[in-house]
Amino acid sequence: MRRAVITASATAAGVVLLLSLKPHDPSGAAAISSSPVAGGTGSTSSQASSPKSPSSPSSPASPSSSPGTGGATRTVTGSAINTRYGPVQVRVTMNGSAIGKIDVIQYPNRDRRDQEINSFAVPQLNQEAMAAQNAHIDVVSGATYTSDGYTRSLQSALDQAAKK
Repeated sequence: MRRAVITASATAAGVVLLLSLKPHDPSGAAAISSSPVAGGTGSTSSQASSPKSPSSPSSPASPSSSPGTGGATRTVTGSAINTRYGPVQVRVTMNGSAIGKIDVIQYPNRDRRDQEINSFAVPQLNQEAMAAQNAHIDVVSGATYTSDGYTRSLQSALDQAAKK
C-alpha cells in the first residue's frame, strides 16, 4: 500500500512538471539577419532573404567594398560550407573592423524539420556572433551541423575582411 501511494504521488508530480513546460514558438524566431540596435547588442529582424539553392553558383569569398576611407562599410561573403543537411553561407557587413550585420544567405531548408531547427538556430547564432564580434560562439543545441557551418563560413568572411 505504501509503494502505491509513493508511486501515485511521483506520477502526479511528474505530470504537473510536464504540463508546466512551455512549448517552443518557432513562428517568432524566423529572422535570419542581424544588425545592432542603439543599445549596442545584436537583435534579429524579421527580414527573410531567400536562401540560394545548393545547385546555384555562389561566390565563396567575394568581398565588395564601398568607396571611402579605411573605416568604410564593406560586405564580405564567406565560403559556402557543406554540411550533412545542406550548405551554410553567411554575408557579413563590416563597419570598419566591427561586424555591423550578418545575413545568412544559405542554410539547410529541405524539409519542415530543417526549417523548424534553423528558424530557431540562425537568429540565435546571429545574436551570439554580433555580441562576440567574432566566430568563437557556442553551438546551438539541436543544430550542431548548422552551427558548425555557420561558424566556419563566418570565420571565412572575417578572414577575407582582414586581408582587405
